[in-house]
This record gives sequence, structure tokens and C-alpha cells, in this order.
Amino acid sequence: MAKDRIADPWGTRTPYGRGEQWPTRVDTHLREGFAAQAVDQWVQTASIMHSNGDAFDVAVADGRMVGVRGRAADRVNRGRLGPKDLFGWQANSSPDRLTRPLVRENGELVPADWDTAMERIVAHSKYLLSEQGPSAIGFYTSGQLFLEEYYTLGVIAHGAIGTNHVDGNTRLCTATAAEALKESFACDGQPGSYADIDHADVIALYGHNMAETQPMLWARVLDRMAGDDPPAIVCVDPRPTKVAQYATVHLAPLPGTNVALMNGLLHEIIGNDWIDHDYIDRHTVGFDELRDRVAEYPPEKVAGICDVPADDIRRAARLLGTAEALLSTVLQGFYQSHQATAASVQVNNLHLIRGMLGEPGCGLLQMNGQPTAENTRECGADGDLAGFRNWNNDAHIAELAQLWNIDVNQIPHYAPPTHAMQMMRYAEQGSLRMLWISATNPAASLPELERIRSILSQDRLFVVVQDIFPTETTALADVVLPAATWGEKTGTFTNVDRTVHLSDKAVEPPGEAKADLDIFLDYARRMDFRDRDSRPLPPWQDPESAFEAWKKCSAGRPCDYTGLSYDKLRGGSGIQWPCNAEHPEGTERLYTGGAFFAAPQYCESFGKDLVTGAPLEPTAYRAMNPAGKAIIKAARYLTPHESPRPDYPFALITGRTLYQFHTRTKTARAPQLDAAAPQVWVEISQQDADALNIAEGDLLKVSSPRGGLHAKARVSGIRPGVLFVPFHYGYWDAAPETRADHDRAANELTLTDWDPASKQPIFKTAAARVEVLTKGTGSPAPAPTTTASGPLGADIPATVGGATASATETLDTAGERP
Repeated sequence: MAKDRIADPWGTRTPYGRGEQWPTRVDTHLREGFAAQAVDQWVQTASIMHSNGDAFDVAVADGRMVGVRGRAADRVNRGRLGPKDLFGWQANSSPDRLTRPLVRENGELVPADWDTAMERIVAHSKYLLSEQGPSAIGFYTSGQLFLEEYYTLGVIAHGAIGTNHVDGNTRLCTATAAEALKESFACDGQPGSYADIDHADVIALYGHNMAETQPMLWARVLDRMAGDDPPAIVCVDPRPTKVAQYATVHLAPLPGTNVALMNGLLHEIIGNDWIDHDYIDRHTVGFDELRDRVAEYPPEKVAGICDVPADDIRRAARLLGTAEALLSTVLQGFYQSHQATAASVQVNNLHLIRGMLGEPGCGLLQMNGQPTAENTRECGADGDLAGFRNWNNDAHIAELAQLWNIDVNQIPHYAPPTHAMQMMRYAEQGSLRMLWISATNPAASLPELERIRSILSQDRLFVVVQDIFPTETTALADVVLPAATWGEKTGTFTNVDRTVHLSDKAVEPPGEAKADLDIFLDYARRMDFRDRDSRPLPPWQDPESAFEAWKKCSAGRPCDYTGLSYDKLRGGSGIQWPCNAEHPEGTERLYTGGAFFAAPQYCESFGKDLVTGAPLEPTAYRAMNPAGKAIIKAARYLTPHESPRPDYPFALITGRTLYQFHTRTKTARAPQLDAAAPQVWVEISQQDADALNIAEGDLLKVSSPRGGLHAKARVSGIRPGVLFVPFHYGYWDAAPETRADHDRAANELTLTDWDPASKQPIFKTAAARVEVLTKGTGSPAPAPTTTASGPLGADIPATVGGATASATETLDTAGERP
């Protein structure tokens, strides 16, 4: 059957019961007027525009992409594709792709050849290394590249150059996921599996709008809800998301109060003795402190802090405390908010005190926001060291030095790798003098954009930007390198539940664009980086040899890839790590039987103080946890650094919408996605709109102490006192005459502040105000009606895609692959 997949993003229901296998449904979309019989070949890949890891095949004809088809055999999506999967591939052939290097001459970016561009970078690198040393150079990457590219970048930065300044824009979306796992389990790595949806009787989503961020994972939940024995849903979110609409209990706390809410839930669970005493005693440390701390947070007190009914807290706690199999997922509503790591750790605590890890349905997923965020963490490209090695363990540094055949002192380990916000501060102060930015757009995505633009525009900072399209950031660069993207190169990437996929090259990149791996290796060769035996560093020359090198690096570590190969990943399903001799077909769940990666000599991290972020010393960790158990960490609620006040009476939160991704460098170039959410908007509650005489579609100015934006009002079901603005919208595609006085970027308003433990910026607790600029504009806000931004008014036209958004769905009613 054919369906408009803009109007119905999640597609047709295929109900199934608890413990059954999720049925197959294969979704296909081909360019309008193109017949499947005309496809020359189907090339396997997976999604690069969300973190779910939907597997699919790219249709190729006459050397061009012409469509996509879900992979029925894959464990992640079983053939289903979301809107960004179905339509986002069109961006690859957009006419404004970067196809030649650019260099800045007399203040203007002008075309150049590769030798000119690369030699300019090399000359600047050598000058800075000789004058100041490795600390002058920093790398800021993305969650968009492949594993092989991250590992290569990590070796070049940490090993060949020896700089500590390496991070990714995963700092903005998934740093708290990694840190929360390290705090509780002393190591990164998601404990759960997507298949836990099939077995859970309660699913709890904390600050996680799964319906829009991972739509096909939400389709799996919807299919469980439509089947026999559906799960109960607990939703924590201030907006009326689709998740909230299906929730048994919806808790909508004030932004910045998540720790108080979690303490209230834990108070009830412990007070009612809904806990596994034997599991706590055998497999954890720290429970007594948690019990004493949450005793201070009865539901009535928490209700006053969070502005949620005390009875709703009790109802949610009963569901969480009496579940037979509990699945919890966490995302940006916790990660980008006040006390991000402390709040996320409390979700881990809930699973630990209930003994619900490592068994079907007993899952915990500290979700990623980006498709390859897991790889940045594994490979040492985002503020970690390769293979989940501990920067504070000399033996781990020695292992890396041996793998890379370099002197141990070449690898910086005097302090944790520098996080992105600190790198910007170093650049602002003048000690960081070269910043290489790959596949990300900080001039639109980082907080307090006026400050970021000022930093990147400094004459003393040499900026290299490696990307596929012109962006707000390429406009500020000294050198721009045109990159190949997904579908134009080969490599692997790993999704949230540790599933590794291979993406094969389907078409040639446009013009002179090169794969990121080739660019990094070209730089290494021109810099003449060598190991101790005078061999090139890194020594590999293509994606597969880089993957084989990575396997050696991962051997014996939690993220063990040694049982995988390109051949094994072709033709079937993605495979979950660890995959090795002991687990040749991969590992569905971690921590079965209470076996953790937390032994002092093995663990990735000794943890941090949740309030100050100060690292715990190795001796203190060994004394606290000599047997390598899970760590229960309590947290006291602290008030946010910036709260609503009379002159800025609203709490401003930013976030995503289903049809766009990041700063829209790809999705704005896919017609169906762009049309579904073409411009920025601001959501306001009916109560607040009435008080300020605001109606749907009025043009508003939203201001914070840092700046403002202009956006039309969407009067929605968001909780009173809170404004929501999607963060995707910047300036690169705005008409020149409107750029100066019609600000569209949400990050003009957000503040320079970050969580002390994860160093993730706080995008969800800014204070804001609104004023009406134009009444009765004649049209509603450009917000989708199909999502959390749906209007309260019934007379607003529904979001549809029309004929060009049609996709076919092949349902497997017999339980067999179509």
C-alpha cells in the first residue's frame, strides 16, 4: 500500500504481543516517476540523520541515487523507514554542494586546488607546533562521520600531534549519556537492547521525545501498544508529545527540576520496598547514601519544586516500582538541562535498586542524539580515549602507545581531554590558535551565538571547516574542504543499542569532494607523521584497513569488535558489540548477572563529583569499589543558574522536530522535509497566550538576556510558564535582507553554561520573555500539526506531503520476510 509519510510519519501498525517478534514492514520510496525495475543496484547502508540506526538499501540508477528501501532482515527496524530516511537522501545531489576547496584571500573565500588548501593547513600546523606546541591545535568533529574516520582522527590528534583538544558536537547531545553510564557502571556502553520493547510491561521515557527523534523505534512501541498485553507508558516531558498522549502517567515538570522529580520517584520506590535487596547487596555500592538522600524528597515537597501533582508522582512510582520488566530511555530533556548527569544517574539508580538489567525487557538506554555518537566515544574523538580506555590509568595509556607504536609521553594524559565549550574558551583567550571543524556547524548549534561568531571570526584563530554544504560556519573559515558524505564512501557506524552497520559506497561524490578518511590521511602524510619505526602514522590507507586496525584497538575492551568484518556485516542484519570469540554473533544486553566493566584496573572512568565535576582519584575509587560493582550515586537538587524572573518570566527550552535534523544542512535540501517544517516557531500555552493576548500565528519577539529571535506563535498544549523553540533554524538559507533584523536561531538566546560532570551545554533552562510584534498575520505558525507542536485550534491545515511524499509499505502478514 502507498501512504503519505509526511502526514503519517510512523506508518501502518503491525500489532504484536509481549514476547513476540516485531513483524516486518518494508518501506520504499523512489524518485517520482521512477520504476523499481529501472534500478541498477541496491546498496546497503543505514540512517545518518538520527541515532536509531535504521538499515536500508539505496537505489542507484545511472550512477545516481534514486530512492531507498528498508532492510527487512535488520534487527533494528525490520524494514521500516522514517521520514528523514525516506526523503533525506535527496540532499546528496543538491546543486549547492561544496565541490572544490576554498581559501580566504583578502577577506573573501575563493576556489583553490587541493594542494593549495592542504599546504596552507600544513604550513599553519607546523608553524604552531614549532612555536607553541600541540596545545595550539584543536579538533571539533561530529556525530556524522564513520568509525574508521573517528579512529583515524583520534590517532592523528592524540597520537601524532599530541593535543588534548579533541571533541565532537556529540558534546551537545550525548555527552551526558556517556557520563551517566560511566558514573554508574564505570564505563560507557548501553546496557539495553531495542528488543527490550518487545518484552517490557512498563516503558519509561525521561525527557525523550522518541516519536520525533527515533520515529521507527516509536513505531515499535506503537505496535506493542496496538497488540495484546500492551505496556504502560511513563512520560516525563513538559510538552504534549506523542509519547505523552499515549502515556499512562505524564509528568510535566518545570525545566531544571529533573533531579527533584527523580528523587521523589526513588523516595516512593524505596519507601514501598519495591526494591531487590539481594541484587543491591551483591552487585552495587552506595545504596545507603541514596536511601538517606531521597528520604528528603516526599511527593508533596517534590510537587512544590516541579509543579506536578503529588498523586501523579505516586502513580508513576507505583508503575516503575512494580513493573515485571522495565525499559527506561533518556534523552535531551535530561541531558541538556540543569544537573544533567545527576538526573540521568538517578534513572540508572532506579534500575539498579530494582535489579532490572541484563534480562529481556529490563533495559536501560541512555540514548544518543546523533547516528554515530557511539563511535566518537569508542574511538577517542569526543573527549574520550580509544577503546574506552581510562586517561587516568597509566597502563591504558601504555596500551595505546604500544598499539600506535609511539612513545607513551606523546599521548596527553595529564588531564581529561578538553571538552568543546572549554576549547571555545581557549580560542577566545588566544591559547587555541587553530581549530579544525569537521561535519558540524557550531556557528548555529552552540549556545550564545553572538559569542561563538566572535570567537570564530578572530584573526588569530585559523579555522578549517570540512563539510558538504555552505553553512554559517564555513562562512567564517580560513580554509574550506569539500567532503564526501554517506552514500559516497564506505565505512561502519554504530547506533544506540550497540548495533554495528556497514554503509557501502553507492555513488561518486560530486566534483573534487573527498571522503573524510582520505582528507585526514592526506593531512597525516603531508605532515609526515611517523611512529617509532619511521612508518607512516596512521599506517592504514583505506576504510577496511582502518577497520581492521580498530579491531586490534578494541580487542579485550568492552566495545570489542574483533568478531566483526566487512564481509560479516554485508547482506544481513547489523550486529551488536561486543562481538568476539566468546560472542561471535554479538551481545544483545550488557551486565547480565551483575557482571560490570567496573574493576579498578579495567574501567574507563573512576567517576566524578556530580556537583563540581572534579575527577575521583584512582586510590579513592579502589577503596570505594574494589570488587568492580555498579555504583549508586545520590544527588541533591540544586536550583538552576538561570531561572524565570519578573523581567524574563518564562523558562525557554529548545529541541528538535521530527522533519528536521541539526542545523538543516541536509534536511532543508529535501523538499518534503523542508516543506513540513520550513521556518522557526515558538510554542506557548493557551493560558500564557490568553494572558498576553497572543493568538496562533502572531509574530513574536522572544528574548533572553543574550539576544532575541522573531517567530510566529504556535498555541499548543505545552505546560504554562514554558516556551519551546526548535533549534534547527539559522541564517544560511535566509534572504540577505532579512538576516540582520529577523533572527531565527534559538541559540541566540541560550546561555554559556554546562553540566559540571558531562560538560554538556544547558539548552533548556534559559529565562525568556515574549512580546507581540505583529497581530493577525493571516497564517498559522509554520510548525507541523502531526507532532508535539500540534495546535490546539482545530481550524489549522494539517501537515501533509502530497504525492511526492508517498511511500509504499509491504506488510508481512504471514510473519515471513517480504
